[in-house]
Amino acid sequence: MSDEPALRPAGGRGPGLERCHGSRLSVEDGALVLRARGRTRRIPVGEGGVVRAVFVDAPAGEAARQEPGRPGAWGEVRLLDGEGAPVARTAVEEWLPEAPALPPGSVQGEQLLERSGVAGLLKAAGVPLHVARDRNGGRKAGSSGVSLGPGPAFPLWYWCVRAVAGTLWFSAFTVVVFSDTAPGWLVLLLALTALCGPVARLALRGWTRLRAGRRRVTVVERVVPGPAPGAGATVRFLRETELRVQDRDLVLRDLGGQEYWFARSGPHAVTRLVRVTDGTGRPVGVELRGPGEHVRAVLPWHLWFAGEDGADGWSRLCRGTGLTVSERRLSGRRTWPKGPVLGTGLLPRTGGEARRAARFPGTAAGVSSTAVMAFGSVFSVVQGVRVADTAPGAGAVAVAAGALGLVLQAVPYAVHELRGRLVLDRPAAERTPEEARR
Repeated sequence: MSDEPALRPAGGRGPGLERCHGSRLSVEDGALVLRARGRTRRIPVGEGGVVRAVFVDAPAGEAARQEPGRPGAWGEVRLLDGEGAPVARTAVEEWLPEAPALPPGSVQGEQLLERSGVAGLLKAAGVPLHVARDRNGGRKAGSSGVSLGPGPAFPLWYWCVRAVAGTLWFSAFTVVVFSDTAPGWLVLLLALTALCGPVARLALRGWTRLRAGRRRVTVVERVVPGPAPGAGATVRFLRETELRVQDRDLVLRDLGGQEYWFARSGPHAVTRLVRVTDGTGRPVGVELRGPGEHVRAVLPWHLWFAGEDGADGWSRLCRGTGLTVSERRLSGRRTWPKGPVLGTGLLPRTGGEARRAARFPGTAAGVSSTAVMAFGSVFSVVQGVRVADTAPGAGAVAVAAGALGLVLQAVPYAVHELRGRLVLDRPAAERTPEEARR
């Protein structure tokens, strides 16, 4: 692992945890170095490489009118050579750990550059940074160049399998739909390519679990929630939610398996713990603050430290992080926290919300991808029955493949829902976090 400053990617879960553990953008030996999913890319700094950078801070309201080459709601950093030609680019929200928990564009400008670590990284590299807040400034900077993002959440092999199988299935589907009779081999191809989707997704689950078991991190301290009686904590919340103090990182994990990694050193590190109290002196929460007094995450007191073992959790957090601890009191009727911040939605209001949050992550297509896979399996059964008389062997295999595809999609979903309803999303009663985790 490279020395700081090193940018951490936006929080992820499932296959996306691979990025949290391994994707970093750092400065090494006069070059910007990107490590992502087993590959390394070096962009030289100075003559013949990056000479200056432009941060295109597009207004959040323009996100809905994105044009080709335009940055998103958060903005984009473009790295230029001495002649102003684009060398590389990166979307800043991809390197803001708490981005998935915040509304798009809720952090902008210099604050976004500081919190993500981009400002500190470019300063360490000796690259001057200019901020462009208008359309013309962004266009002058150019929008091409090598992408320095942390990489996709899903591994390349999964996308290749889905792309090849999807192309073959769509081709076979088109021929079958627009022909009066379909040969047995074509129906067989249709069924087997439709089965590739559910099988690949099941393989991805196994790959994700296997990779998670092989990861090795040095955990200095592990703080689990100690909720107050009546706080609404569930078994899932106590089992899955934690704050890990690692040798280089401070990691907040929610009940959906999403992890947010923050640096413990460097110009964008978490630097201070602030215990917030109301007007009567009663604790309401803890703020994790970074440079510029930016609040990176909050820990509501009634969920983390108000239970029987809460005092021990608070002391272990202070001792394990080694951060400066201070206290501030809210004045008047001020609400806390102010504005959107990571940590306020760690405990969903209903079991249904918790199960949706903890469901194995899908692709950008979301429900549409699942619907297409289900349709493909049903269509395989229908076509298998259709050709059963003319091609009994192919028809039988198509029916079996379609039925298997439906089972491979339905069983994981049913297990997830039943386990949540019967065990994980039930009230935790007075069980301690350690008992719930067992």
